[in-house]
Amino acid sequence: MLRNDAAARLLPAADPGTRLTDAAPVWLSAAHTAARAAVRLPGPRTADAPATPASGEIGERSFEAHPSPRDDGSIVWWLVDDTDHRVVRSALTKERERTAFLTQASNSLLSSLNLGRCMDVTAQMAAEQLADAALVIAPARRRRLPVVSCLRGQSPVQFEQQVDPDGVPGLGEALRGFPPVPSRWIDPASAPEWMVPDGFGPVGSIVITPLPGHGVPAGALILLRRSESTAFTEGEEVFARLFAARAGAAMSAARLYAEQSSITEILMRELLPPTLQQTRGVDFAGGYQPSQDHERIGGDFYDVHPAPSDDEASLVALGDVCGKGLEAAVLTGKIRNTLHALLPMADDHQRVISLLNTAMLNSHHTRYATLVLASVLRRGSDVKLRLTSAGHPSPLIIRTGGTVESADTSGTVVGVLPKAPARSTDVVLAPGESCVLYTDGITEGKGGPLGDARFGEARLRRALTECAGMPSEGIVERIQMLADQWVGQGSHDDMAVVVISAPRTHHLSAVDGHTRGRFTA
Repeated sequence: MLRNDAAARLLPAADPGTRLTDAAPVWLSAAHTAARAAVRLPGPRTADAPATPASGEIGERSFEAHPSPRDDGSIVWWLVDDTDHRVVRSALTKERERTAFLTQASNSLLSSLNLGRCMDVTAQMAAEQLADAALVIAPARRRRLPVVSCLRGQSPVQFEQQVDPDGVPGLGEALRGFPPVPSRWIDPASAPEWMVPDGFGPVGSIVITPLPGHGVPAGALILLRRSESTAFTEGEEVFARLFAARAGAAMSAARLYAEQSSITEILMRELLPPTLQQTRGVDFAGGYQPSQDHERIGGDFYDVHPAPSDDEASLVALGDVCGKGLEAAVLTGKIRNTLHALLPMADDHQRVISLLNTAMLNSHHTRYATLVLASVLRRGSDVKLRLTSAGHPSPLIIRTGGTVESADTSGTVVGVLPKAPARSTDVVLAPGESCVLYTDGITEGKGGPLGDARFGEARLRRALTECAGMPSEGIVERIQMLADQWVGQGSHDDMAVVVISAPRTHHLSAVDGHTRGRFTA
């Protein structure tokens, strides 16, 4: 064996005459043996035949060894120090893996707007990729911390823990969004029992980092490694913060979505028409179907305001605000609240409509509304109605014989002109007769065999002739079913209907004979 000065410094034991297997590392010796065997193979050997390099470590450095066969059958090895290149390649590979992990984490976390699901995914991904176990802690609610704990290879576990976060080093600061405490400053022995999953064993190192949110902290991420695992490096702590930033953004979005959904649900419950029933001896039923372009709420509305006593009239209001969707529903809510405030003067329909018209003109809205008011009073077995329309389709009266009449009332829409005059009419319903209030979404709904014909008032009247003597709920269901069948899959406006019926009932006196008693079937 021959060597030059550089080889002597690299392989001090490689003296001339020494066997390569005794002086060189195993990987180089094995590569030399394989190269010599290749040289001895039968057949011509070309000078430009590709040589098979080898690579390995000598001491703390990494080398590539390139063989160069000679004509006498010997092999010269040229060693190139590629330590720096190998470090760069390793770092690049690691960075690619981390980028792929962060991309996967973002996709997985943002695929759900459920806070519990986001916490589960965060804990599970952190346990599988960053630590031996991970905990995700959300801000306290009712003095208890929502916690998701996950041990590598197992499913996440959710629980709540009543604990003072400031009693755990680094946890209180993380939940308040402060920069994380370095891992080397946290004594693993200080980890409370609730933080360590069952079967985990002694804790070797801990990372606690905040989960940044939109404006407010989304929580904290805790990473645990066993005592036999390598401790967290500074680079791993930085990477944990990058992951935590994505997890915190997803959790914050999920929490914001949950809050908005809760607020929307509450507002929608307030904006939806109420469920109607028998009030003061009169049967009421209502039905509402929003436009197919929007969900749950729209511009049609109705309300029944029961009278404080049997001697006073209840007030029914049904209306239609110009437009659809949430903006129309907001104005609908304001109109309903205004009508509720005007209940003390409900016996004067014209005054109520005029005051409502003034209120709408003074608001910032540019929409208008049509409206029909009905004062309802039970007198013996009959029901007395006072009906007033403000630009709204006239109510229809179903008599016992099956005839359908239009109430003789008309008026101007509210919210457009300085004055909104309206003409009222009085109607008496005998037992079994009904009054139908409806919005034009029913009569103007397009459909039918060709899909472009309006349902129309004439078709509605024919349908109502078949409803004579039916209870109010049955009439509402019949109207909705026919309108729905007519429209089919086509688009339609909001639809609302209210039916006021004089039930086939009799009046019972109270036992003492001094009070009005009640109505019963």
